Amino acid sequence: MTTYQVRVTDMPAGDRPRERLLAQGAKTLATAELLAILLGTGQGPGKLSAVGLGQYILQCLSADQRDAMNVMREVSAQELMTISGVGPAKATSILAAIELGKRVLQSRPPEKTVVDDPSVAAAAMSHELMWQAQERFAVLFLDVKHRILGMKVITIGTATETLAHPRDIFKEVIRQGATRVIIAHNHPTGNLDPSPEDISLTQQLLEASQLLGIPILDHLILGNGDFSSLRQTTSLWPAADA
Repeated sequence: MTTYQVRVTDMPAGDRPRERLLAQGAKTLATAELLAILLGTGQGPGKLSAVGLGQYILQCLSADQRDAMNVMREVSAQELMTISGVGPAKATSILAAIELGKRVLQSRPPEKTVVDDPSVAAAAMSHELMWQAQERFAVLFLDVKHRILGMKVITIGTATETLAHPRDIFKEVIRQGATRVIIAHNHPTGNLDPSPEDISLTQQLLEASQLLGIPILDHLILGNGDFSSLRQTTSLWPAADA
């Protein structure tokens, strides 16, 4: 990876992070460039530019940028300030941006919102599931018109697994008076692929839902700021129910 030592102000206008963001949008910027905008100035080892310092921070957090992004989700001010060139002002700017991003993703629709797309359900459950270090299994309770009645975390597991028994899940569903449900859990690793255990549990719950007459509309996996719908990505639901 090339480390930028040239000052941002010496870059051609079209290469500067702020100008590129305004002209092309934030999605076009590399992570180090987004950090550069937050940092404002550079320095650190070798008097790096702001972009170079952003790259250096990512390298200090992890040799792999994807792992660095996972680390940044839970990084503390103290950890950031151990990196050369990062003082209290820069550390707090980074942490504020991370927290703001989390809150945007965790913005929950109000009760009685109609769930007409998996993204609505994911938004309703992200506050409890998206950024957790342990796996959690939760249920979104809906009425017959697919309106949100509430949600509840049923179980909390270890860093790599959770346990959810159909008896405990449907006991809570009946207690809440729900007639439709969406189940969900998180993968702390950020990998949204369902495990064999996820598939097996979903099959068990679908069988139980048929006996009780309480349809399960979907099973979502959340992590790393995104989600996956098992209804859309597997053949567990009959085609007639799609």
